[in-house]
Amino acid sequence: MTFELWNTAVLPSMIALTIGFTLDLIFGDPHWMPHPICLIGNMISRWENLIRNALPRTSKGELAGGILLVIMIVTISTAVPYGILWAAGEIHILLRIGVEAVMCYQILSVKALKTESMKVYHELIHENLAGARKMVAMIVGRDVQNLNLEQITKATVETVAENTSDGTVAPLLFMAIGGAPLGFFYKAINTMDSMIGYKNDQYLYFGRFAAKLDDAVNYIPARISAYLMILATYLLKLDHRNAWIVFNRDRYNHTSPNSAQTESVCAGALGIQLAGDAYYFGKLYEKKTIGDPLRPIAYDDIRLANRLLYGTAYLTFALCIIGMGVIEWII
Repeated sequence: MTFELWNTAVLPSMIALTIGFTLDLIFGDPHWMPHPICLIGNMISRWENLIRNALPRTSKGELAGGILLVIMIVTISTAVPYGILWAAGEIHILLRIGVEAVMCYQILSVKALKTESMKVYHELIHENLAGARKMVAMIVGRDVQNLNLEQITKATVETVAENTSDGTVAPLLFMAIGGAPLGFFYKAINTMDSMIGYKNDQYLYFGRFAAKLDDAVNYIPARISAYLMILATYLLKLDHRNAWIVFNRDRYNHTSPNSAQTESVCAGALGIQLAGDAYYFGKLYEKKTIGDPLRPIAYDDIRLANRLLYGTAYLTFALCIIGMGVIEWII
């Protein structure tokens, strides 16, 4: 391998992404390890208070403050890893690969999503309602205090299906295009949406830009995720025909243009019905259903949703590596 080949932008990132993806599958997200997404979350919370105190509490003031917050968070979240990787590359290319591999690992959340959802599963199979509510509260944004066992199961399956795109496919695609810095660009937007992208009194205006930007950056990845998940249903010998039917019929049965893309595939593949009305911050939100209740939802559907998660993750990774390899060969 020539020095010129090592000096290209694609090959080091391709190696780093491979190592990072592998590390995520092996280790997941250990709670003892400092995580950059937590740092981004802390920045969002701190600067939200500062910006709110500095600007007028009007709809225009809050909208402007939300835009300012997004610009600041996204700029820093992208520039800092870019600077770190540039500095590491100036020392040695292998150091850059190692640092970027760790970054890629921390951006992905394949095993973490499975681990957290399976905690709910283990509480459900023991019919521990209080424990299941506690575990599901860690991975969903809705009110959980009144959920029964069936509703908890449904909420968990929905979360795994939706986050197959947000936590796996989209980050892989962004990192394949622009390495870890672009991956952090995406995660910063996604984190802001999860923290301030609500349509309640507190964030209706302040979080509007973050929510709209998250919809925009996820528009294409969500659809790629759905098509790859349909392919995964075929490879995993699930009901790929019904997955395709429900996807085409129900993929817009959500207030978000993206969330129902993978949820519809999952619902069709498993022959269950997802979504429907839910409480958020004490208020009932009427939501369309996704899929058909061909059978009652079962605890084992959480395991099946995780199989779909992993199948889709492997297909996405293969697609990214092939794409990066083609670009490397062309340049």
